[in-house]
Amino acid sequence: MTRAHKSINKRLALVGVALLWGSKLSLAQVSPAEIRSPQLKALEKTYLAQLVDLNREIAGMKFPFRFVPSRYLGLDPKDQEGADQRGLEFVRFHERTVLKISGNYNAAFNADLLTQNQRANRVLDDVVAPILALLPKHFANPTDFDAFGFEISYHVRRESQRYSYEGRENLVLVFAKDDAFAYPKTEKEAQKQEILSASEVFVDGKELGLALGERDPNPAESLDKTRPSQTSAAVESEPVPPTETESRSPASGSAVRLPAANPDLPPGFHMPPPRAADGTAPISAQSLVTNRVPTRADAEALQNKYQSQFDTLTKDGAARFHLVEYAPPSLVLFRDKIYLQLTLRNPTPFDRNGTSIYRRAAQSFDLFLAPLLKDLLAKVPDGQEISGLDITVLDQFASNAASSEALEYICPLTSLHQFADLAITNQDLINESIVLVNGVRIALNLQQVE
Repeated sequence: MTRAHKSINKRLALVGVALLWGSKLSLAQVSPAEIRSPQLKALEKTYLAQLVDLNREIAGMKFPFRFVPSRYLGLDPKDQEGADQRGLEFVRFHERTVLKISGNYNAAFNADLLTQNQRANRVLDDVVAPILALLPKHFANPTDFDAFGFEISYHVRRESQRYSYEGRENLVLVFAKDDAFAYPKTEKEAQKQEILSASEVFVDGKELGLALGERDPNPAESLDKTRPSQTSAAVESEPVPPTETESRSPASGSAVRLPAANPDLPPGFHMPPPRAADGTAPISAQSLVTNRVPTRADAEALQNKYQSQFDTLTKDGAARFHLVEYAPPSLVLFRDKIYLQLTLRNPTPFDRNGTSIYRRAAQSFDLFLAPLLKDLLAKVPDGQEISGLDITVLDQFASNAASSEALEYICPLTSLHQFADLAITNQDLINESIVLVNGVRIALNLQQVE
């Protein structure tokens, strides 16, 4: 081989190594090219090397239970390996620029032994605190973002006399930078509590006054939100609100649904997220807010307004609609719209091995849910504030009465009424809706899978 050929081969080898490294780099961390916001894109580019190193260091850490960095929350362990494990990303949250660290913690806490506050304590101690200790190594004294945030999904079990359920909770914590650096070095619990009281803490989208070492949380009015470390840098302009079509797509981050904190609910109540309008996957307690977007307070006020109707639906619903007693009708935010959330149990068991998820989803809709919709819609308040129904159907398996599958149909109210009036077909309604199986969105062709 000539010297020229050797030189060419060497250059090609170097190019191959560079391409391979670039590929690995893109797999390890969100690329700046994926982010539309100029500010967030610049931050991602500036700190890309640190984010890659921190992501790898977290992935190699030992936790009491396995923790998998991920952009998508609520994934079962078997689905985590092939999922997007780029769990670090800059986002805008409550008028601050936050480095978000998200992932799935494969712990399953017993709700009968640990309260919500105690579960949040455990996740803070098991996952968040060890990661906080790594931050000064990678971010010495950053001045171009405001805070560090964590979004951790974990499992919660509860058993009754008839059923055993395993659902999920999402814990969100947002620390000002100084507090994030100080927390792992602080030895006195009172000082740690002071930091937590000044930080933002949410469980399933609801604010929590996390109390260290206590069974119950602190009341919200006791939280200290006035410390100087909570102030924000210049506010970036708000992202463009989602279109009507986008508002029907599944979401995490800013657009995730905010279900009531109910540890009894089976899998399917947290779904993998697409990106927000600026290309990021923001923290799930946030909403992309404009002056006309409803807030959680609006949903709660509307809940109070229609509570008597919901109570009537609950009273009649068990026998007539197979509503489960532990999850009464409630109003939730989904894609910045208010939906009525209902949970029904399909009385017909399925052969798990003899049917696919698509067939079960189709038959659960056609044979169980669809015949109930017209009468169910008659029970829904007439106000224009409610945009749709978020209906979860729990299917049981004949081989194991304690095992169930959650099928979620998120349907616009307008399309539901058209279906009830025979103006559109069942497939038309499905096409206008979102269908999830255990939290994973599927495409459903009713005729094809029957």
